[in-house]
Formats: sequence, structure tokens, C-alpha cells
Amino acid sequence: MSSQKTWSSPKASFSLKPWRTVWRITKLNFRSQLEYRSEFLMMIAIGAIWQVSVIVFATVLLTRFAGMGGWESADVLLIAAIRMLAHGLFVLFLGRVHGLSRHIQEGVIDTYLVRPMPVYRQLQLQYFPTNAIGDLTVAAGLMVGALTRSELDWTAGRITYLIICVLGGMLLEAALFTVVACASLRFPAADYWGRWLEELLGTFGSYPLNVLPKAVGGFLTFALPLAFVAYFPAAVLTGHGSDSGVPYWLAAASPFLGAAAYVGARLLWRWSLRHYTGVNG
Repeated sequence: MSSQKTWSSPKASFSLKPWRTVWRITKLNFRSQLEYRSEFLMMIAIGAIWQVSVIVFATVLLTRFAGMGGWESADVLLIAAIRMLAHGLFVLFLGRVHGLSRHIQEGVIDTYLVRPMPVYRQLQLQYFPTNAIGDLTVAAGLMVGALTRSELDWTAGRITYLIICVLGGMLLEAALFTVVACASLRFPAADYWGRWLEELLGTFGSYPLNVLPKAVGGFLTFALPLAFVAYFPAAVLTGHGSDSGVPYWLAAASPFLGAAAYVGARLLWRWSLRHYTGVNG
């Protein structure tokens, strides 16, 4: 029994070591942000102010209109809340992959390649995203407001599905920006695609897509799958799943498609990194 304990303990320690390193670096990054308290609070405020357009949208929706595209106002708010919460989690955990081209052009990515830690993990540990605190604060407030106004019966199953949908939306957004990062390894100017993608998410991600022309809705569903971040999950939760424009099972599988997309994007990242030749070719 003692020999078995001796054999299993190093194995457990080895498996936890990378996560301990991640946790220590994250704590150091957070403490470094706290060294400048005014800047720390300002970054949180910037993260919150960045979402003011969504708050204004929610206020106008609740006071001026009964709904949008056949959706009641509370149901539309749920779309916005899911999208914002998923985005806030993405910014907090996986968002540093956005803007990779700057590190490529500065040659920083080349130093990552010679370190023992995976490059993708090093990207995520560059700094602590203080603005994510503001994003998540606004998103959580909007989610509370959406759930409070909703007339749905929030059973344990529905709440569990909502949580899974938020996580799936986070992974789908991470997958999209990881694909852009893969393109940046070959074409550094591809960073502009990431800015374009961010604009699309902010502009169309909080609305029912059935109010848009069919061509635009189709593009945001099949070519650039933004609809799977929040629109389809909210449609399933609120009973609009059969009218979402895709088979009900596909809309219901949105969070799992997000997870699959992220796995695929990480595989593409590994392939792209193996073929990376440097900023000068």
C-alpha cells in the first residue's frame, strides 16, 4: 500500500503543476494591475462603459416597445444577456488571443516558441484583463434583469441549460477569434478581421436574427455562426426554437457546437503554429 501511494503521488503532482503555474502567474498579473489603483478602476469602468449601448438598447426596448420580431421584450433581453455574459467570460479567460498580430510583428511570438509552456497558454497569461470585470458586472446585471422580467418557469433543467449555453457561447467566440489568430500567423494583417468580427458580434449578437433580411441571417448562421452564440440558445429557452430558421435539434445543440468549434480551432492553431515561419518569412 505504501509503494502504491509513493507511485501515485508524483503523477497527481505532475498533472496539477501546469494549473498551479497558471494560477500563480494570474495572481501576479492581478497584483501588478492593483499597483496602480486609479488605472485599475478606470479599466473596470471602461469595460462597463463599453457595454453602454446594450444597456441603452435594453432601456429603450423595455420602455418603448412590446417586443421585436415576434419576441417579447424579456425574451430579447435574454439574447443580449447571454451574449454579453459569454463575451465577458471570453474576455476574462480566453480573450488575449485577440490582437495576436501585434505580437507577431514585434517578434514576441518568437520568444514564446522557445519557452517550455505552450504558446496559446502564454498568450492567455500575458496580463490580467481588468476590463473583463466591468464587462461581467454589466452582463450579470442584465442577466438578472432578463430573468426577473421573464415569465418562464426556471426549473433546474432550464437553468442548467442556460449555464451550458453561456459557456458554449464563450467557447464559440473563442473559436472564432482563434481562427483569426491562426490566419494572423500567416498574414499579420488578418488582425483587422478580428476587429470586424468584434463589430459584428456587438452589432447583431444581441438581436433576434429573424428581423434581418434572410440573406444576412443566413450569413450570420452558416458562414459566420454568430447565431449560435446567443440567438439560438435563447430561442430554445423561450420557445422560439421551431421558428429560428434551423432545425430545432441544431438550435438546441448550440452550446455543444461551440465546444466542438473550439476544439477544432485549437487543432487548427497547432497546425498553423507548426507552419509558422516568422514575420519575415
